[in-house]
Amino acid sequence: MRWLVYLLLCAAPWKTSAQDIDSRLREVVSVSRTNVPAALTLYERIARDFPTNSQPLVLRARLLDRSRRYEDALRDLSAALKLDPKTPQLWQARGEVNFKAGYFKESVADFDRVLERSPGQAPHHWQRGISLYYAGRFADGRKQFDLHRAVNPNDVENAVWHFLCAAREQGITNARASMLPVGPDSRVPMAEIDSLYRGTGSVEKVISAATRPTSDPRQREAIFYAHLYLGLFFDVSGEAAKAREHISKAATDLSAEHYMGDVARVHFRKLNATQ
Repeated sequence: MRWLVYLLLCAAPWKTSAQDIDSRLREVVSVSRTNVPAALTLYERIARDFPTNSQPLVLRARLLDRSRRYEDALRDLSAALKLDPKTPQLWQARGEVNFKAGYFKESVADFDRVLERSPGQAPHHWQRGISLYYAGRFADGRKQFDLHRAVNPNDVENAVWHFLCAAREQGITNARASMLPVGPDSRVPMAEIDSLYRGTGSVEKVISAATRPTSDPRQREAIFYAHLYLGLFFDVSGEAAKAREHISKAATDLSAEHYMGDVARVHFRKLNATQ
């Protein structure tokens, strides 16, 4: 049945009126749930029929991104930006894909274009801070996480990334002295991660909190975050073998399909490149 739908869509005498593009795109989105190659082919046809409309390019880029075909996604997003250069969401999307592809300076540049068009988003843009960290702009990264605290004061992750930037600049002792305060973060094992980075906790307590027997369906996420932030901690501490052990678990064994999962995969590639 799925292939029949695909064949019918490919054989259909598509109209090319502006009113028709939304219905065509909806049908392709439906196809993409079960048949990615078919959806990519259909997006190509729509992009050809509507050469001045960025929608098919953006939607195909999203699908390519999900398939981790980052170079192809960047090509489509760059073409979409030529059509709609004033749309901040497109700069945001390309900034995220540039990060996933390992192009950190380009990612920061794209995020800067977002903030040029939407300056009110500056305090919310934690992704920019992470890209700044990987681009080696630690002072700017620290400022970004300091700014984010105004809108997310209880986020342990924000304090950790601020610490990581500061540690690269000033060493761990000074980073701890300037570590941002946080309110209660109820996510497991964020309290234990916070204590570890402040020098009052331990690796064992982080792992114990994340793996404590529970019926909570979020436990896999908890274990993912435990290994991610242990790996980042060991990396900034200069313990490469331990860093690789934990980052490997976060990036492969516990592979998460969200932005922090992408961070783990990016960091794992970075560690492997320097091995």
